[in-house]
Amino acid sequence: MKAAVITGVGSVEVTTVDDPACGPREVIVDVAACGLCGTDLHILQGEFAPTLPVVPGHEFAGTVVEIGSQVNEVRVGDRVAVDPSLYCHECRMCRSGKSNLCERWAAIGVTTSGGAAEFAVAPVANCVKLPDHVRTEDAALIEPLSCAVRGYDVLRTQMASRVLIYGSGTMGLMMLQLGKLTGASSIEVVDLNAERLETAVKLGVSAVAGSADELDRPEGWDVVIDATGNEKAIQDGLGRVAKGGTFLQFGVSDYSARVTIEPYRIYNQEITITGSMAVLHSFERAADLFATGVLDPEIFISDRVPLTDYAGALDQFKAGKGRKIQVLP
Repeated sequence: MKAAVITGVGSVEVTTVDDPACGPREVIVDVAACGLCGTDLHILQGEFAPTLPVVPGHEFAGTVVEIGSQVNEVRVGDRVAVDPSLYCHECRMCRSGKSNLCERWAAIGVTTSGGAAEFAVAPVANCVKLPDHVRTEDAALIEPLSCAVRGYDVLRTQMASRVLIYGSGTMGLMMLQLGKLTGASSIEVVDLNAERLETAVKLGVSAVAGSADELDRPEGWDVVIDATGNEKAIQDGLGRVAKGGTFLQFGVSDYSARVTIEPYRIYNQEITITGSMAVLHSFERAADLFATGVLDPEIFISDRVPLTDYAGALDQFKAGKGRKIQVLP
Protein backbone atom coordinates (compact mmCIF):
# COMPACT_ATOMS: atom_id res chain seq x y z
CA MET A 1 0.00 0.00 0.00
CA LYS A 2 0.98 3.66 -0.37
CA ALA A 3 1.93 5.56 2.76
CA ALA A 4 3.73 8.68 3.87
CA VAL A 5 6.83 7.75 5.85
CA ILE A 6 8.95 10.02 8.00
CA THR A 7 12.24 8.28 7.29
CA GLY A 8 14.49 10.45 9.41
CA VAL A 9 14.76 13.90 10.93
CA GLY A 10 13.54 16.39 8.32
CA SER A 11 12.87 13.69 5.73
CA VAL A 12 9.48 12.41 4.50
CA GLU A 13 8.48 10.47 1.40
CA VAL A 14 5.45 8.71 0.00
CA THR A 15 6.34 5.13 -0.80
CA THR A 16 5.06 1.57 -0.84
CA VAL A 17 4.99 -0.28 2.49
CA ASP A 18 3.64 -3.62 3.63
CA ASP A 19 -0.10 -3.92 4.16
CA PRO A 20 -1.04 -3.91 7.86
CA ALA A 21 -1.79 -7.20 9.61
CA CYS A 22 -4.88 -7.56 11.76
CA GLY A 23 -4.65 -8.98 15.29
CA PRO A 24 -7.49 -10.79 17.09
CA ARG A 25 -8.87 -7.61 18.69
CA GLU A 26 -7.93 -5.23 15.88
CA VAL A 27 -9.49 -3.90 12.71
CA ILE A 28 -8.08 -2.60 9.46
CA VAL A 29 -9.43 0.75 8.31
CA ASP A 30 -9.55 1.99 4.74
CA VAL A 31 -8.52 5.57 5.50
CA ALA A 32 -10.83 8.23 4.05
CA ALA A 33 -8.94 11.25 5.39
CA CYS A 34 -6.06 12.03 7.71
CA GLY A 35 -5.50 15.45 9.27
CA LEU A 36 -2.12 17.12 9.74
CA CYS A 37 -1.19 18.35 13.19
CA GLY A 38 1.64 20.15 14.93
CA THR A 39 2.63 16.82 16.41
CA ASP A 40 3.51 15.65 12.90
CA LEU A 41 5.99 18.52 12.62
CA HIS A 42 7.51 17.55 15.96
CA ILE A 43 7.94 13.97 14.73
CA LEU A 44 9.61 15.34 11.61
CA GLN A 45 11.98 17.25 13.92
CA GLY A 46 12.88 14.05 15.74
CA GLU A 47 10.62 14.65 18.76
CA PHE A 48 7.83 12.43 20.18
CA ALA A 49 8.35 9.36 18.00
CA PRO A 50 10.81 7.07 19.80
CA THR A 51 12.13 5.62 16.57
CA LEU A 52 12.09 6.47 12.89
CA PRO A 53 10.96 5.61 10.28
CA VAL A 54 7.26 5.83 11.12
CA VAL A 55 4.04 6.33 9.16
CA PRO A 56 2.51 9.45 10.76
CA GLY A 57 -1.15 10.38 11.02
CA HIS A 58 -3.07 10.25 14.31
CA GLU A 59 -6.19 12.12 13.12
CA PHE A 60 -8.07 9.81 10.79
CA ALA A 61 -11.35 8.13 9.96
CA GLY A 62 -12.40 5.53 7.43
CA THR A 63 -14.24 2.33 6.70
CA VAL A 64 -13.57 -1.03 8.35
CA VAL A 65 -12.41 -3.52 5.71
CA GLU A 66 -11.18 -6.36 7.92
CA ILE A 67 -11.82 -7.44 11.50
CA GLY A 68 -9.88 -9.69 13.84
CA SER A 69 -11.07 -13.10 14.95
CA GLN A 70 -12.29 -11.80 18.33
CA VAL A 71 -13.97 -8.61 17.14
CA ASN A 72 -17.75 -8.34 17.42
CA GLU A 73 -18.25 -4.63 18.16
CA VAL A 74 -17.95 -3.52 14.54
CA ARG A 75 -18.48 -5.12 11.14
CA VAL A 76 -16.84 -4.79 7.77
CA GLY A 77 -18.36 -1.73 6.13
CA ASP A 78 -18.81 0.27 9.35
CA ARG A 79 -17.47 3.80 9.20
CA VAL A 80 -15.35 4.76 12.19
CA ALA A 81 -13.25 7.50 13.71
CA VAL A 82 -10.13 6.22 15.49
CA ASP A 83 -8.79 7.30 18.86
CA PRO A 84 -5.02 6.97 18.41
CA SER A 85 -4.25 6.57 22.12
CA LEU A 86 -2.45 3.38 23.13
CA TYR A 87 -2.01 2.72 26.86
CA CYS A 88 -0.40 -0.09 28.84
CA HIS A 89 -3.23 -0.21 31.45
CA GLU A 90 -0.65 -1.47 33.96
CA CYS A 91 1.46 1.48 35.15
CA ARG A 92 0.69 3.72 38.10
CA MET A 93 -0.76 6.46 35.89
CA CYS A 94 -3.06 4.09 34.03
CA ARG A 95 -4.23 2.46 37.26
CA SER A 96 -5.02 5.88 38.75
CA GLY A 97 -7.20 6.85 35.78
CA LYS A 98 -4.63 9.12 34.14
CA SER A 99 -3.86 6.94 31.15
CA ASN A 100 -2.95 9.92 28.95
CA LEU A 101 0.13 10.15 31.21
CA CYS A 102 0.89 6.44 30.76
CA GLU A 103 4.51 5.61 31.56
CA ARG A 104 4.57 3.56 28.34
CA TRP A 105 2.50 6.07 26.38
CA ALA A 106 2.11 5.27 22.71
CA ALA A 107 -0.14 6.37 19.87
CA ILE A 108 -1.13 5.34 16.40
CA GLY A 109 0.70 7.63 14.00
CA VAL A 110 3.32 8.58 16.58
CA THR A 111 4.92 5.42 17.92
CA THR A 112 3.26 2.97 15.50
CA SER A 113 2.09 3.27 11.89
CA GLY A 114 -0.74 5.74 11.46
CA GLY A 115 -3.38 7.05 9.10
CA ALA A 116 -1.24 8.81 6.49
CA ALA A 117 -1.67 5.70 4.40
CA GLU A 118 -4.23 3.82 2.36
CA PHE A 119 -4.93 1.48 5.29
CA ALA A 120 -4.31 1.58 9.03
CA VAL A 121 -4.71 -0.93 11.85
CA ALA A 122 -6.32 -0.03 15.18
CA PRO A 123 -7.62 -1.78 18.29
CA VAL A 124 -11.38 -2.21 18.02
CA ALA A 125 -11.70 -0.48 21.42
CA ASN A 126 -10.33 2.69 19.79
CA CYS A 127 -12.96 2.78 17.04
CA VAL A 128 -16.13 4.87 17.34
CA LYS A 129 -18.85 4.21 14.80
CA LEU A 130 -20.14 7.24 12.92
CA PRO A 131 -23.81 8.17 12.52
CA ASP A 132 -25.19 8.25 8.99
CA HIS A 133 -25.25 12.05 8.71
CA VAL A 134 -21.52 12.49 9.50
CA ARG A 135 -19.29 12.39 6.45
CA THR A 136 -16.36 10.01 6.89
CA GLU A 137 -13.69 12.50 5.77
CA ASP A 138 -15.01 15.15 8.14
CA ALA A 139 -14.83 12.74 11.09
CA ALA A 140 -11.03 13.02 11.10
CA LEU A 141 -11.73 16.25 13.05
CA ILE A 142 -12.98 14.23 16.02
CA GLU A 143 -9.48 13.48 17.31
CA PRO A 144 -8.35 17.13 17.63
CA LEU A 145 -11.79 17.96 19.05
CA SER A 146 -11.27 15.29 21.72
CA CYS A 147 -8.03 17.03 22.72
CA ALA A 148 -9.94 20.30 23.07
CA VAL A 149 -12.60 18.58 25.19
CA ARG A 150 -9.80 17.30 27.43
CA GLY A 151 -8.49 20.85 27.69
CA TYR A 152 -11.78 22.09 29.08
CA ASP A 153 -11.96 19.10 31.41
CA VAL A 154 -8.69 20.32 32.91
CA LEU A 155 -9.85 23.92 33.13
CA ARG A 156 -13.13 23.24 34.97
CA THR A 157 -14.09 26.81 34.12
CA GLN A 158 -16.84 28.75 35.85
CA MET A 159 -19.72 30.32 33.98
CA ALA A 160 -19.10 33.86 32.71
CA SER A 161 -15.32 33.50 32.62
CA ARG A 162 -13.31 35.93 30.53
CA VAL A 163 -11.15 33.90 28.17
CA LEU A 164 -8.08 34.83 26.12
CA ILE A 165 -6.77 32.39 23.51
CA TYR A 166 -3.36 32.67 21.86
CA GLY A 167 -3.49 31.23 18.35
CA SER A 168 -6.32 30.92 15.84
CA GLY A 169 -5.19 27.76 14.10
CA THR A 170 -7.39 24.69 14.24
CA MET A 171 -6.89 24.06 17.94
CA GLY A 172 -7.34 27.68 18.97
CA LEU A 173 -10.56 27.82 16.95
CA MET A 174 -11.80 24.61 18.56
CA MET A 175 -11.09 26.05 22.00
CA LEU A 176 -13.07 29.10 20.92
CA GLN A 177 -16.06 26.98 19.90
CA LEU A 178 -16.03 24.93 23.09
CA GLY A 179 -15.49 28.04 25.19
CA LYS A 180 -18.81 29.37 23.96
CA LEU A 181 -20.46 26.13 25.08
CA THR A 182 -18.99 26.48 28.58
CA GLY A 183 -20.72 29.82 29.05
CA ALA A 184 -17.75 32.18 28.80
CA SER A 185 -18.84 35.82 29.01
CA SER A 186 -16.19 36.81 26.48
CA ILE A 187 -13.58 35.05 24.36
CA GLU A 188 -10.82 37.05 22.72
CA VAL A 189 -8.19 35.67 20.36
CA VAL A 190 -4.66 36.89 19.66
CA ASP A 191 -2.71 35.87 16.56
CA LEU A 192 -0.17 37.41 14.19
CA ASN A 193 -1.89 35.67 11.25
CA ALA A 194 -4.61 38.06 10.04
CA GLU A 195 -6.17 35.47 7.74
CA ARG A 196 -6.70 33.04 10.60
CA LEU A 197 -8.17 35.80 12.76
CA GLU A 198 -10.78 36.33 10.05
CA THR A 199 -11.97 32.78 10.68
CA ALA A 200 -12.22 33.49 14.41
CA VAL A 201 -14.42 36.49 13.60
CA LYS A 202 -16.59 34.31 11.39
CA LEU A 203 -17.03 31.90 14.31
CA GLY A 204 -18.26 34.63 16.65
CA VAL A 205 -15.26 35.65 18.76
CA SER A 206 -15.71 38.63 21.08
CA ALA A 207 -12.62 40.39 19.77
CA VAL A 208 -9.39 39.68 17.89
CA ALA A 209 -6.01 41.37 17.95
CA GLY A 210 -2.43 41.01 16.87
CA SER A 211 -1.35 41.62 20.46
CA ALA A 212 -3.09 41.41 23.83
CA ASP A 213 -2.02 45.02 24.38
CA GLU A 214 -4.67 46.00 21.85
CA LEU A 215 -7.43 44.52 24.02
CA ASP A 216 -8.89 46.60 26.85
CA ARG A 217 -8.39 44.20 29.73
CA PRO A 218 -5.88 45.72 32.19
CA GLU A 219 -7.03 43.40 34.99
CA GLY A 220 -6.29 40.35 32.87
CA TRP A 221 -8.35 37.29 31.95
CA ASP A 222 -9.81 34.55 34.14
CA VAL A 223 -8.62 31.92 31.67
CA VAL A 224 -5.65 32.24 29.33
CA ILE A 225 -5.08 29.43 26.83
CA ASP A 226 -1.98 29.03 24.73
CA ALA A 227 -2.76 27.12 21.55
CA THR A 228 0.50 28.02 19.79
CA GLY A 229 3.36 26.34 21.66
CA ASN A 230 5.36 29.49 20.87
CA GLU A 231 7.72 30.73 23.60
CA LYS A 232 6.90 34.42 23.10
CA ALA A 233 3.16 33.81 23.11
CA ILE A 234 3.41 31.66 26.25
CA GLN A 235 5.53 34.22 28.06
CA ASP A 236 3.12 37.00 27.19
CA GLY A 237 0.11 34.90 28.15
CA LEU A 238 1.48 34.08 31.60
CA GLY A 239 1.50 37.78 32.34
CA ARG A 240 -2.12 38.24 31.26
CA VAL A 241 -3.74 35.95 33.82
CA ALA A 242 -6.05 37.77 36.25
CA LYS A 243 -5.95 37.25 40.01
CA GLY A 244 -7.29 33.79 40.80
CA GLY A 245 -7.08 32.88 37.14
CA THR A 246 -5.73 29.90 35.21
CA PHE A 247 -3.20 29.53 32.43
CA LEU A 248 -3.59 26.43 30.26
CA GLN A 249 -0.64 25.23 28.21
CA PHE A 250 -2.56 23.57 25.39
CA GLY A 251 -0.24 24.08 22.42
CA VAL A 252 2.67 21.68 21.94
CA SER A 253 6.03 23.38 22.34
CA ASP A 254 9.45 22.29 21.16
CA TYR A 255 11.36 20.30 23.77
CA SER A 256 13.79 23.20 24.08
CA ALA A 257 11.16 25.89 24.78
CA ARG A 258 11.68 27.87 28.00
CA VAL A 259 9.73 30.65 29.73
CA THR A 260 10.07 32.51 33.03
CA ILE A 261 7.48 32.41 35.80
CA GLU A 262 7.02 34.74 38.78
CA PRO A 263 6.66 32.52 41.87
CA TYR A 264 5.61 35.33 44.21
CA ARG A 265 2.85 36.47 41.84
CA ILE A 266 1.61 32.89 41.46
CA TYR A 267 1.46 32.57 45.25
CA ASN A 268 0.09 36.01 46.03
CA GLN A 269 -2.57 36.05 43.30
CA GLU A 270 -3.45 32.36 43.49
CA ILE A 271 -2.71 31.76 39.82
CA THR A 272 -2.93 28.25 38.45
CA ILE A 273 -0.65 27.06 35.64
CA THR A 274 -1.60 23.72 34.14
CA GLY A 275 -1.33 21.62 31.01
CA SER A 276 -3.52 19.37 28.92
CA MET A 277 -2.01 16.27 27.35
CA ALA A 278 -3.78 14.68 24.38
CA VAL A 279 -6.94 12.63 25.00
CA LEU A 280 -8.41 11.28 28.24
CA HIS A 281 -11.92 9.80 28.32
CA SER A 282 -12.89 12.48 25.81
CA PHE A 283 -12.95 10.81 22.39
CA GLU A 284 -16.49 9.42 22.56
CA ARG A 285 -17.78 12.72 23.97
CA ALA A 286 -16.05 14.58 21.14
CA ALA A 287 -17.71 12.24 18.63
CA ASP A 288 -21.10 12.98 20.20
CA LEU A 289 -20.43 16.72 20.08
CA PHE A 290 -19.25 16.50 16.49
CA ALA A 291 -22.46 14.71 15.51
CA THR A 292 -24.46 17.67 16.87
CA GLY A 293 -22.67 20.04 14.49
CA VAL A 294 -20.52 21.85 17.06
CA LEU A 295 -17.92 22.33 14.30
CA ASP A 296 -18.55 23.25 10.67
CA PRO A 297 -16.12 21.12 8.66
CA GLU A 298 -16.33 23.50 5.72
CA ILE A 299 -14.90 26.24 7.93
CA PHE A 300 -12.36 24.16 9.81
CA ILE A 301 -10.97 22.17 6.88
CA SER A 302 -9.24 24.53 4.48
CA ASP A 303 -7.42 22.03 2.24
CA ARG A 304 -7.88 18.45 1.12
CA VAL A 305 -4.89 17.15 -0.82
CA PRO A 306 -3.91 13.73 -2.16
CA LEU A 307 -1.59 11.57 -0.08
CA THR A 308 1.06 11.91 -2.78
CA ASP A 309 1.37 15.60 -1.80
CA TYR A 310 2.03 14.83 1.88
CA ALA A 311 5.41 16.58 1.99
CA GLY A 312 3.98 19.70 0.38
CA ALA A 313 1.04 19.65 2.78
CA LEU A 314 3.47 19.58 5.71
CA ASP A 315 5.33 22.56 4.25
CA GLN A 316 2.05 24.45 3.89
CA PHE A 317 1.08 23.63 7.45
CA LYS A 318 4.47 24.71 8.77
CA ALA A 319 4.13 28.02 6.93
CA GLY A 320 0.84 28.69 8.73
CA LYS A 321 -1.24 28.71 5.54
CA GLY A 322 -4.82 27.53 5.84
CA ARG A 323 -6.49 25.84 8.77
CA LYS A 324 -6.89 22.07 9.03
CA ILE A 325 -5.16 20.35 6.11
CA GLN A 326 -6.24 16.82 5.30
CA VAL A 327 -4.57 14.25 3.09
CA LEU A 328 -6.81 11.86 1.21
CA PRO A 329 -5.38 8.43 0.38
